[in-house]
Amino acid sequence: MGLQHRSVMRLAERFRDCVDERFVEVMRQVVRALEAVHPVRMEGLENLPRGPALLVGNHGLLGYETLLFFARLFDATGRVPRGCADRWFFRVPLMRDVLVRVGGMYGSQENALSALGRGHLVVSYPGGVREVFKHEPSQRYRLRWEKSLGFARVALRAGVPIIPFAAAGVDHTYRIVSRLRGTGRLWMGDEKYDLPLLLGRGPLPAPVPFWFRLGRPMLPIAPPVAPSVSRSSARRDGDPDGPDDRAVAAVHRAAWRAAQQLLDEVVAEWSGATRSAARAPRTRARADVTASDLVECAS
Repeated sequence: MGLQHRSVMRLAERFRDCVDERFVEVMRQVVRALEAVHPVRMEGLENLPRGPALLVGNHGLLGYETLLFFARLFDATGRVPRGCADRWFFRVPLMRDVLVRVGGMYGSQENALSALGRGHLVVSYPGGVREVFKHEPSQRYRLRWEKSLGFARVALRAGVPIIPFAAAGVDHTYRIVSRLRGTGRLWMGDEKYDLPLLLGRGPLPAPVPFWFRLGRPMLPIAPPVAPSVSRSSARRDGDPDGPDDRAVAAVHRAAWRAAQQLLDEVVAEWSGATRSAARAPRTRARADVTASDLVECAS
């Protein structure tokens, strides 16, 4: 076992589950301030089971919409969701310490399985930093899950439902200009971590509503292994009790497709609502109605 792998395993074990209920209450006040800028609409809560589930969906620019999403899940269920976070968060001590206290975990399959085994709702963003640091406008609301099969393997091993979710408005907080080439390789050793060059209201985001929608649960069912393929050879990870690669790939494709379809639907509805509000007559009385309507549809 290499030194780097041992270091990763130590981080994963250390930051498995460090939720601080008192700190969660403090962060809810921060969330209330964010909701003044980004009024939240939440749909599909009836799709959440009482037991464990794996929620998978899109990340917005810079990823801070997660705070509002987690807060709404907590308000609705009384359960603090556990989130699988990218390893780069754990390079920054202050950010890391805040993250783990509000439900974040080092994003390993072992940590996800542990949390699901304790009955938690686990939130995964398979696009990870590729969706947080978007570098081109064409990447808005496109799920970049082609390299992220881990969530499917976790769902199959845990035998829990996958719940796709979508977030609209979260990629309209800033205008994507370009990328700061070389920054990712400099501080994390990989160009996917290149910082994006963004324009908003100065350094602040545009005050747009955020819409979240939870889809219907999907039960990950492994397809039968062909008689000519042994179960041991069909598993890439070598785990004799784990799912084979065909099963993982099938669940991955199905969840990716369902989540992208849900995202396209929510973004289309969000765009229509915000365009309608922007086109409304700008008389004083009408402006009051428009602002009220927008807040109402986003609450």
